[in-house]
Amino acid sequence: MQRDDMKDLLWFLAVARERSFTRAAAKLGTSQSSMSHTIMQLEARLGVRLLTRTTRSVAPTEAGERLFQSLAPRIEEIEADLASLVAFRDKPSGTVRITLSDHALQTTVWPKLRPVLLDYPDLRVELHSDNSMRNIVEERFDAGVRLGESIDRDMIAVRIGPDWRLVAVASPEYFSRHPVPTTPQDLVRHSCINMRQTTVGGLYAWEFAKDGRDLRVRVNGQLTFNTSIAMIDAAISGYGIAYVPEDLVSHHLSEGRLALVLDDWSPPFAGYHLYYPSRRQVSRAMSVIVDALRHRN
Repeated sequence: MQRDDMKDLLWFLAVARERSFTRAAAKLGTSQSSMSHTIMQLEARLGVRLLTRTTRSVAPTEAGERLFQSLAPRIEEIEADLASLVAFRDKPSGTVRITLSDHALQTTVWPKLRPVLLDYPDLRVELHSDNSMRNIVEERFDAGVRLGESIDRDMIAVRIGPDWRLVAVASPEYFSRHPVPTTPQDLVRHSCINMRQTTVGGLYAWEFAKDGRDLRVRVNGQLTFNTSIAMIDAAISGYGIAYVPEDLVSHHLSEGRLALVLDDWSPPFAGYHLYYPSRRQVSRAMSVIVDALRHRN
């Protein structure tokens, strides 16, 4: 079948349905004369008359009716298949890779995504948890989640969570054996639970601020982890002082398993932001992620 044959057959179907060259031409956006000429050429190629024309009406001949009954269901099936492809195009699908800290994962991202992803079974999300900055372009992540103050200016940044802070905590049992620190410098004489920064391999220097004065203290101790949950467990067990997100230890503080120190030296950070390259076109899948993280409480 030639390409023109398909067009001619579609025009024949339109005329047979409408029983009018005028109405069929209007639906297809062409002229009545072009449509009449095309059907005549189709009849000539097939060697059979398909339509009976009078001054008042148009009707399929017996051959035309047979062709119509055979062809119409197949064309409708093709049209339905094409419509389903359009729906598939508009349906979020594919994989979105996000790098983020374990704290961001537990407190902000997963609680917001958990109820949303059930509505999008074709959407896959890979959440890569670590506690260091990564180059999302070079490492082929679609987005990252970090504190607002640490995001490069050439990125689009969307705030997804409130301000929060790190706090220094230890068990009451630990402080029964060691003096309570009153300044960040006192920490160098304590057993502290360190945080290893995954990508650079170094230990996190604890950051404090008070009255416009910023301090970074490198601490020592028996234990080093790369996850806040393990640090908290070690602090509860009496191994030393940990510097961890306040929202992860608030219930331990209220129930007396941990004690807070250096409270006035622990200012809040600018909360978590989702960031991604400004030059990248946002996919439908990525739009679902952005909307879920931005708007849900």
